[in-house]
This record gives sequence, structure tokens and C-alpha cells, in this order.
Amino acid sequence: MEQYKQEFIEFMVDAGVLTFGDFVTKSGRNTPFFVNTGFYKYGGQMARLGGYYAKAIEQNFGLDFDVLFGPAYKGIPLSVAATMEISRLYGKEIRYSSNRKEIKDHGDKGILLGSKIGDGDKVVIIEDVTTAGTSIRETVPILKAQGNVDIMGLVVSVDRMERGTGDKSALAEIEEDFGIKTCAIVTMAEVVEHLYNREYKGRVVIDDTMKAAIDAYYALWGVK
Repeated sequence: MEQYKQEFIEFMVDAGVLTFGDFVTKSGRNTPFFVNTGFYKYGGQMARLGGYYAKAIEQNFGLDFDVLFGPAYKGIPLSVAATMEISRLYGKEIRYSSNRKEIKDHGDKGILLGSKIGDGDKVVIIEDVTTAGTSIRETVPILKAQGNVDIMGLVVSVDRMERGTGDKSALAEIEEDFGIKTCAIVTMAEVVEHLYNREYKGRVVIDDTMKAAIDAYYALWGVK
């Protein structure tokens, strides 16, 4: 596993973004692990997060694209942080763009904030976590309405590796339905690999009991 992935897993634990216990996802599933990017609170954290996204984007998509689009609301700071870090790390200027929940009819009018998007633009979408793929199904029509854009793919922070609306993973369904590439900074398999029965800062984050709960969750909701 690449060093930046190991660092990112520990970064999520330190920030309280990746937690283990008893939770319910937005899609109504009882889960023993939860990823809440709303727990990133500080500028330094956002800079580091943007850097991890930048490395995953460069590794999976390269930098031959024009716009990094972050769906409202959580995608807005992600698109800003990641484009800043792409500029810093790779010297490449990528435009950032996001959508408004309501169309603005005065001043800077329209549904977009940040960069406008138009014919010929190559776009990568950035999100926090995709469980059932609901957000991306709302985002693609918004992008297509801007013109003849090339949606290259989707990057998320964590691939939960569970079924979407059918028998395939949410990310696999997105790839199939929209013909785009998907990737994550890390997968839950990589999270388990790195943390299982390993002491981190004086405690074992994933012990045998938690590992059994994760395995049971995937027996129910994992890809068959």
C-alpha cells in the first residue's frame, strides 16, 4: 500500500472522521464504521485532505483535465482544497466549480459557483463518500446541462465497498451507468489491512470483535 494511503487512514482516525461503533448510513444501513468528512474543522486539515485527493487524482486520472467539480455542499470545500494542492504539488492549474442548491437570479447568476463549465471541458467530480450513488445521479445531469462536457470520472475519499442499488458496488454501478472511471483515496479493505490488530497511538482501532462486525456487515451488504 502506498505511503500516502497509510498516512490518510491515520489522518482520518486522528481527525475523528473515520470511527467505529454502531451507526446508520444515509441509505438506512446499520454499519460498524462511519466516515464523516464534516469533522474536518481546520485549515491545516483541509490542506492535507486536498493533498491526499490531489495524489489520488494524479495517480488515477493524470492532470489532463480542466475542472474539478464538487457537488454541494460537502464537495464545495473539497474541490477548492484539492485544486489548491494540485497547483502546489504539480504546478498545474485546474479550475474548481460547484453547484448551488438553488439557482441564483441576480449578480453572478446561474446554478454554478466558481468556474463556469462549457463545451469541450474535461471534468472530474470530487465527493466525500459514495454509499448508494445518489449524489452522482443528481450531479451528472447538472454537468450535462452546461454543454458538451467530457465527464472523466469520480474520486471519493473512501470506497465503502458495498452494494449500491443492485448487486454491484455503488462505484461499479456508477461506472456502468455513466461510462466514467471511479476511484478512491483508500478502500475499506485497505483501511482494515492497515489497522487490524495493529496498535496505533496506544490502542488497537480494529480488534477481533470489530473485525468480526465488519465482516458481518459485508456478508449482508458487500458485493456478492
